[in-house]
Amino acid sequence: MTNDNSPPRTFKGLLRWATTPPQAWGVYLLAIILVWLVSFYAGTLKSKKTPEGGAPTVTAPRS
Repeated sequence: MTNDNSPPRTFKGLLRWATTPPQAWGVYLLAIILVWLVSFYAGTLKSKKTPEGGAPTVTAPRS
């Protein structure tokens, strides 16, 4: 068993790693793909229909 004296990885260290040039391109592309997937999924969801006996439609009063 080897002694690993390196400090534990932190969010700041991960952020620093992700913003260096080679990794930054991959992180950027991954973020774009993730946004596209979420928006595609949200677009495929069916909207909820109101039941037949739902609230009446609002109309302007007649004078």
